[in-house]
Amino acid sequence: MSDESERELTDPVRLLDDRGLQNPAAIGWTRRQLIDTDGVGQGARGWGRNKRWEYWAITSPTHIIALTIGALDYANVRGVWVLDRARREEVDLFEISPLDLGVELPGTLGHGPARSRGRRATLEFVDADAGTLLLARTPRVNVDIVATRPSRHEAMGTAAPFSPFHAEYTVKDVDRPAHGTIRVDGVEYDVPAGSSWAILDHLRGRLPYRTHGNWGAGAGMAGRRRIGLQLGGCGPLAVRHGVSQNAFTVDGRLHKVAGALEWQFDADDWSAPWHVRNDRMLLEFTPFHVRSSRTELLLVASTANQAFGHWSGRLRADDGEWIEADGILGWAEDVRSRW
Repeated sequence: MSDESERELTDPVRLLDDRGLQNPAAIGWTRRQLIDTDGVGQGARGWGRNKRWEYWAITSPTHIIALTIGALDYANVRGVWVLDRARREEVDLFEISPLDLGVELPGTLGHGPARSRGRRATLEFVDADAGTLLLARTPRVNVDIVATRPSRHEAMGTAAPFSPFHAEYTVKDVDRPAHGTIRVDGVEYDVPAGSSWAILDHLRGRLPYRTHGNWGAGAGMAGRRRIGLQLGGCGPLAVRHGVSQNAFTVDGRLHKVAGALEWQFDADDWSAPWHVRNDRMLLEFTPFHVRSSRTELLLVASTANQAFGHWSGRLRADDGEWIEADGILGWAEDVRSRW
């Protein structure tokens, strides 16, 4: 009983047309990489609004790691954040550089490595047949992790415009098994296969200056099934031109969920339980750690409240089966940005 109310794209297509505007044929969602975004950031059209972003989050039994490479036309950013789950201790490094100095990003997902080098941090994401190698170096942290790509693995891509001028393409790859090592202040920790997961948030687009949204994600085993969660934001932009950003995976198979989700949370207490639901996703999120950050750097600013914890509840698959999804490690966030 797959929901056909949102258009699935099955053939390759360009995000932007020859004029640099949103290509209507690209509006929809995919379960594999089909959309060419090479036009984003090329030429003078939309300068300052073009955004290219790679965010990887890795969860292990001992740590949560977040790696960011972003290019915003007038600046580029890089970030390495690590949470020690037992001690609740954070190591956080964020840098910003002018224009595109020190950053290299492929125009389209999978068409080359992503690299960023600053004064204190170096990051590199390199795709290979078996998966993606994730490397990061800072004065306190070394990351060397592989996000493997199982056979027949699917990941949701969505393309939707804010307007003919604005365009947005995202890939949410939410259940990549991971393994490797991290070193924090000279101490090495294993990121063990079988209980570690990597999640990708990939963006290419031309976005408004001010954005606000929610995002929830998670990955793990529920019984013998590998579950990945992708929960799109609430508010008037939750569904743009008939395309939402909601889905879940079961053993690598994508189940697209149409329409908006209802989010309930306490903005005065981010550590309180969150509830996210619609007719196919009935989920509760219980945080164990909250990361609140505020950035004010001239044109770039953000206020982010990100809670880490566990998801529990039920998911209705395309064939109508209800699947229990309890104890899935992940996060839920509320972010307001000027970028």
